[in-house]
Amino acid sequence: MKKTKESEDWRFKIANREALIGVGLALFNFVWWFGFAYGLGSRPVEEYTYVFGLPSWFFYSCVVGFVTTVILVILVVRFFFKEVPFTEEEDEQ
Repeated sequence: MKKTKESEDWRFKIANREALIGVGLALFNFVWWFGFAYGLGSRPVEEYTYVFGLPSWFFYSCVVGFVTTVILVILVVRFFFKEVPFTEEEDEQ
């Protein structure tokens, strides 16, 4: 089996790992949103509780979910992502 330049380049391994982390974050955001929106929002309107004037299902799914996802993305980018050069010249040096 002939190795291609892409399979030998270490940057592709890093890019694939970071892409999988991004997909994981997106799935986490969806599960969070879906769980709170349909978990708390499936009750009759008369039984809703409110947080800061918003229905609790909306507050926890959209407001808290957004803030949580932003914090997770910042932490992941800061601690798990690596800066990778795009040019081949920097590889050879």
